[in-house]
Amino acid sequence: MPSPIPAIDPTRASLGRFQQQLPGGKPIVMLNLLRFRAEAAYRDADAQAPCSGRAAYAEYSRQVLPLLDAVGGKLLWLGRAHAALIAPAGEEWDEVLLVQYPSKEAFMEMIGSAEYRAIVHHRTAALTDSRLVATLPVG
Repeated sequence: MPSPIPAIDPTRASLGRFQQQLPGGKPIVMLNLLRFRAEAAYRDADAQAPCSGRAAYAEYSRQVLPLLDAVGGKLLWLGRAHAALIAPAGEEWDEVLLVQYPSKEAFMEMIGSAEYRAIVHHRTAALTDSRLVATLPVG
């Protein structure tokens, strides 16, 4: 079975589905599955000191936390992934995050901000693959 195509950043289509399928004004929790590059792949390598993907993501995290706080979001949980018990062969993740936002609108406000656009290159350079799944509480 072929492995899925790596995905790093949301597409216009996926953002459109996100906005259509989730109700407005309701808290959401984003499940993040992250696989890091051995070495971060910055587009302008001359402007950035070489570092690991994990270090590039740590820099993104450091800079995104105030933006997350500004829209009322918060990191709920962060953990290292160790063993996938149910997954396609070869599918492995390095870290798992749960991030809560007060609404889909808050998430869109954050990722649409100039401040976010100025730092997202660290995330893109850090990852070889990722998943970002919007969730709502059941019931």
